[in-house]
Amino acid sequence: MVIGDRLKELRARKKMTQGDIEKRTGLLRCYISRVENGATVPSVPTLEKLAQALEVPLYRLFHEGKPKAMKLAKLKEWGSGGKDAHMLGDFRKILRKVSEEDQKLLLFIAQRMYQKTERADRRRKTHR
Repeated sequence: MVIGDRLKELRARKKMTQGDIEKRTGLLRCYISRVENGATVPSVPTLEKLAQALEVPLYRLFHEGKPKAMKLAKLKEWGSGGKDAHMLGDFRKILRKVSEEDQKLLLFIAQRMYQKTERADRRRKTHR
């Protein structure tokens, strides 16, 4: 799911307008519209503001279920020990130093990868 679609869905569920989000975040309504329509990729700090305005935890912008239900088992296994754990630790340190512009780029890439995976999964399901 594209982050803009998820934001729009959460906002509609809470019966909020883009103007309400604008008041709560200080972000311009036109910017919120561009995010919801997929024309702009928000930075992580902006996503945090949006989650706070929608009164949801940040992970809810990416996943509807409970945190335990998220399919992160392989990721947890990957970084749980040895060289992988060391690499994951290095990656976390680097991400702390990444500029806001690079955070946007990484989020954009992650969204595209997710979209591609979702499309492939849908194709597999329809061809069965």
